[in-house]
Amino acid sequence: MTKQQQDSFLKENLLGMSDSQLGQAIGLTKGQVRHRRKALGLNRSNAFNGELMAKGFDGENWSHGWLKTEDASIFIRNEEGIISYEEMREQLLADMRKYSPKYPKLKRKAIKESHLLVVDPADIHIGKLALLAETGGEYNINIAKQRCLEGVQGLLDKAQGFPLEKIVLVIGNDIIHIDGSTKSTTGGTAQDTDGQWWQMFLEAKNLYVQLVEMLMQVADVEVIFCPSNHDFATGFMLADTLSSWFHKSSNVTFNCDIVHRKYLEYGLNMLAFDHGDGCKVNDTKDLMADEQPQMWGRTKFRYSYKHHLHHKHKINYTSAKDYIGVTVQYLRSPSGADAWHAKKGYISPKAVEGFIHHKTQGQLASFCHYFL
Repeated sequence: MTKQQQDSFLKENLLGMSDSQLGQAIGLTKGQVRHRRKALGLNRSNAFNGELMAKGFDGENWSHGWLKTEDASIFIRNEEGIISYEEMREQLLADMRKYSPKYPKLKRKAIKESHLLVVDPADIHIGKLALLAETGGEYNINIAKQRCLEGVQGLLDKAQGFPLEKIVLVIGNDIIHIDGSTKSTTGGTAQDTDGQWWQMFLEAKNLYVQLVEMLMQVADVEVIFCPSNHDFATGFMLADTLSSWFHKSSNVTFNCDIVHRKYLEYGLNMLAFDHGDGCKVNDTKDLMADEQPQMWGRTKFRYSYKHHLHHKHKINYTSAKDYIGVTVQYLRSPSGADAWHAKKGYISPKAVEGFIHHKTQGQLASFCHYFL
């Protein structure tokens, strides 16, 4: 059989015979058949796509199928056309990074006695719905964004007396009220919502872009993401999207992996961030020392910033007399109470909070921008 005859036989019998059967029929090994098919651009996925298209079906995006004819019934897997989530994500990020906005590098003046500002708009819950007639207050997507922008600007105004070397923007922490299209949290708890899930994602993305652009005019920004219980999956994707948006900016860095507890060292300060729905609060100090022993040893002032509760709660641990071990602080939220929280009486002051840290003196100040 000539090479031309072999190629013709392969094309005609690709769907009816395995590579081993094809090889036996034309005098080639199984490996030689695969090599010849590749050279000819033949694969079972393409052949099956052709059959699908001929029958009026979409010839894309299938993983496996049966092709039944008068002569045979064939099961086929599409190994060429299906990619993993990781591969899809990398392709998406590559495209986003290619077209992400270009931010010119901002030059900073030298600071003699520098400070760090922690900006922590906690539990924004974009997409939460509260009606005045039912809860005594209004809350929706527009109010959530307005409060967050106003609150962060209020923190910047209050921090003007401190020369800022760096700003930490804490994101996540139930930034989006639901996780997906079912109008429920990650765990499946139904929620009253304003808007669709995709609207919430886009509004949250636009809000975060505005916040980073606002803060980077004052000092370089490190964005720290805290995974949370209302939007565990969507919140991570949002953080990933934001990091891609600012990929070309040298004034913004990101710590946005999925790990629940994040740590930052600033001079003699050890700062820990988590949503507050995970480990027991009494285990916080031990976890900080166990997970970051070298950072623990280098620092003197240690703080854990937690969220989730929507109200202020502060705990001081002392490791020895006159020496501060860890200060745990739960942050207030600007979010309004929905019907369930209002019914239960879970009402607390609404605010966005921030903190000033000195490299060698620890936390010097805390700020609240209240919404009355």
